[in-house]
Amino acid sequence: MTLAAIDIGSNAARLLISGVFVNKTGKAEFNKLNLVRLPLRLGFDVFEKGEISDERTEMLIQTMKAYRHIMKVYEVTDFRACATSAMRDAKNSKSIIKKVKEATGINIEILSGDKEASMINQTHIAEMLDKFHSYLYVDVGGGSTELTFFDDGKMKYRESFNIGTIRLLKGQVDENSWNMMRDHLKQNTKSVLPITAIGSGGNINKIFSLSKKKEGKPLSFQLLKDFYKELSSQSVQDLISVYKLKEDRADVIVPALLIYMNVMRWASIPEIYVPKIGLADGLIQTLYEEIKK
Repeated sequence: MTLAAIDIGSNAARLLISGVFVNKTGKAEFNKLNLVRLPLRLGFDVFEKGEISDERTEMLIQTMKAYRHIMKVYEVTDFRACATSAMRDAKNSKSIIKKVKEATGINIEILSGDKEASMINQTHIAEMLDKFHSYLYVDVGGGSTELTFFDDGKMKYRESFNIGTIRLLKGQVDENSWNMMRDHLKQNTKSVLPITAIGSGGNINKIFSLSKKKEGKPLSFQLLKDFYKELSSQSVQDLISVYKLKEDRADVIVPALLIYMNVMRWASIPEIYVPKIGLADGLIQTLYEEIKK
């Protein structure tokens, strides 16, 4: 069985294609076949003007057409397409969803912040964690940050905050928003166990790559601080030429580091693991569970 997930975020749209097979123990295993990412940057319209422009709407339609063709080549048997923060906030999201459906046959579901945060459960990440730590899962996107807290192997808290990299670039995150996140973390991440962070999103993946750390090794809070100091002193053009970042990564990586650092500071977390899982993985696993039923 081959399944696909389309994640339409505030910065980019991703298509994840995975092969699914059941092993000898009866457990489903997911094999990533391809991941395609296109920088639509819907948040640049939404967080400034409140709606998505005709130009970016056309880019979205063409992207969905391309993804439809790629899924056909891979003989995808079923897929799910979801949108997050930018489409949640866009005044014209309903008309755009209708246009995409008419042009491509793809139906886009807009996830609430809570639903987006809950998708981490579908990656069954809690089953992979040891019982000697509590874990705070931190997913930083262009429009929002989703936090999910696991204690004693169980999910104890989840919340979505309208603090994202593009919102920060656009000056759309005020002090009250930061204070709300800080207070939530201090109130809801208490544990007798030491807390470790788990990070997802393209920016933390890129930081991990730049760190040259071995797979499975954590990044320390101090290392993130060092990267923040180093990268924030560079121009976007320097980040592109010196660090070989794509343009749509170069302007958001420093705001992303700020979010991760604040979360870790407020929850007193010394290190963060980067397992390279995200919303698209959760979408595919929920889709598989629905098909299985």
